[in-house]
Amino acid sequence: MLKFQQPPRDYGHVYLDDTDKPLPEVLNPNTRYMFLGEIAKGGKSLIQSCKDLHLSRVVCYKTLRPEFVDDEIEQCRLLREARISAILQHPNTVPVYEVGRDRKGRYYFTMKLVHGYTLREIMDFRERYDLTQLIDVIEQIGQALAYAHSHGVAHRDIKPENILVGPYGEVVLLDWGLAKVWGRDGRPLPDMETAENAPVIEKTMTDHGKLQGTLCYMSPEQIRRDPAISFSTDIYSLGSVLYELLTGQTPFDGEQAYEILDAVENQSPAKPSDVSQFPVPKLLEKICLQCLRKDPAERPENMEEVIRVLNEDWAHDLIQRR
Repeated sequence: MLKFQQPPRDYGHVYLDDTDKPLPEVLNPNTRYMFLGEIAKGGKSLIQSCKDLHLSRVVCYKTLRPEFVDDEIEQCRLLREARISAILQHPNTVPVYEVGRDRKGRYYFTMKLVHGYTLREIMDFRERYDLTQLIDVIEQIGQALAYAHSHGVAHRDIKPENILVGPYGEVVLLDWGLAKVWGRDGRPLPDMETAENAPVIEKTMTDHGKLQGTLCYMSPEQIRRDPAISFSTDIYSLGSVLYELLTGQTPFDGEQAYEILDAVENQSPAKPSDVSQFPVPKLLEKICLQCLRKDPAERPENMEEVIRVLNEDWAHDLIQRR
């Protein structure tokens, strides 16, 4: 299990004057949060740390950036993300505490503040970590996805930047802003974007009319904007992350975005054992390449099947090959 340096001792420490101070006679939602600083700024959203003065805890506060606060599509996306994140109550997802409007009527939601390193930051120092530790991270993300799929949600943005490992070994899947959900009649809800005349594609993109997510981890059907996209897209993306853990590189890459798009749709990735500087267990190589099949029907049937393989004795195979 991966563990990192714990937060400063005084951070989040519980003191009597925080636990026993009385609540105001009248609770004013507009004075509940004391903002501390910016955590991250996305293409459309802003995440800040703030102290919840009612509960004496520091939380994440997510809202839209000022230039998008009046955008109805982005408002709907933020609200959908908040509710999906709140509904999916699992040890490997981040709890949502509150959704509301600020004094200017703008949407926001608050969630648990989790410290740690992203899997991207971990993979930048891949040689420091045992493969068993890294596969444990993948297995826990698989559990979060299996749970989400059982509740009718596809994440659609699996990548190392959205996987966080905390100081106590906790692993959480972040950012459900691109999640796909379906109506009660089985029809997918609209993605609130148009596919016509998409502008020049960048390597990473989240704008209207553009492919969303990160190209290196997107499934062929996600690139094609296939309306019949299913949970299998997450299996593909997790396979891409697994491939990078095994080899130190993504399954496909290129100088230009169109090169990556073409490779994802039309080329087969090299076997991990052919390109990795590390020993690659046969079981992990097999499930990785199966996840990366172009045809969703040829991938593992569900995330539980992937988890089962990750829990097998693949390390024994690794020892035998040395």
